Order: sequence, then structure tokens, then C-alpha cells
Amino acid sequence: MAHDHDDARTASRRALALALVFTASYTAVEVVGGLFARSLALLADAVHMLSDNVALALALVATWLATRPATPERTYGYKRAEVLAALANGVLLVALAIWIFVEAGMRLRDPGDVLGGWMLAIALLGIVVNVAAGLVLSRARSHSLNVEAAFRHVFADLLGSVGVAVAAVVILATGWVEADPLVSILIGVLVLVSTW
Repeated sequence: MAHDHDDARTASRRALALALVFTASYTAVEVVGGLFARSLALLADAVHMLSDNVALALALVATWLATRPATPERTYGYKRAEVLAALANGVLLVALAIWIFVEAGMRLRDPGDVLGGWMLAIALLGIVVNVAAGLVLSRARSHSLNVEAAFRHVFADLLGSVGVAVAAVVILATGWVEADPLVSILIGVLVLVSTW
């Protein structure tokens, strides 16, 4: 029985590490692209991705802590670390959602120019990256609440990338730049749903 748990934890660690590599790499691309395209939706999604990078890193550390042996002070070892990491991820997402709502409100008053073509290209790349990370995590998520929480973060990012792509198409087709902050608000709501 202990061997099965060790195998599951090893699989969880590998899945979390690979997903972290995918999402961290894409976050850098999204930040640069969001600044270049002047898109709040991309930047909001980048901040969401950054929070997911932190979430994945916390989850990775928690799986390592959970393997540490029990001590006289911690008779159950460090297994609670995984649950505490999931809680920390939720708190981080609430703070992120508040920032997105404030920034989107300011952009609705003064949307500025948005480069829809760049926005669309980066969003499509985000869809590919999030699908890849989700596939990696989906294999290990049934064994750990911690990995399940990380999977939900990645799934929320996938929805965010789809939303950004839709906003980019609207901007390219109609010139209606308000689609950018409106999608940012939807990403903020998505963050709150993910947190719950």
C-alpha cells in the first residue's frame, strides 16, 4: 500500500513539474505580448498564469513535504501541506480577481488601442500550452487533492485563453476595443469560480 502511495506521489511530482515548465514559459510570452499588444485581457490572463505558476510551485513543494516522515511533534508527518497549499492557492486567486476588476474598470473608461492580431496569436498559443499542461496533470489528478487543485488552475487558464481569443476576434472584426476589458472581467469571474 505504501508503495502505491509513493508511486502516486512520484507521478504527481513529475506532472506538476512538467506543467510548471509549460505554464511558466508561456507566462513570459504572455506578459511580453500583452505589453506589446496593449491588451489588458492578455495581461490579466498572464497574471492569472503567474498565480498558477505559484500554485504549481506550491503544489510541487507540498508533494515533497508530504513525503517527509512523521516526527514526535508531527505525528502524521507533513501530509497536511498538500491541503494547506490548496488553501493558499485559493487566497492568491481572490487577490488576483480583485486586481483584474479594478484594472478592467479603468480600461472601460479609457480602453486605448489594442493590437488584435498579436492578441489572437498569443491567445491561440495559450490554448495549446494549457491543453498540454492539462493533459499532463489529468493523469495524476485522481491521486491527490493537490494535483486536482493545480489541474483546476490550468483549466481556468484554458478558459481564459479562449476568452482572450474571442475578444481578439471581436476587435479584429469590429474594432470594438472594449471587448478587451470586458473579457478581463470575465477572466476575473472565472478566477473567483476557480477559487470557490
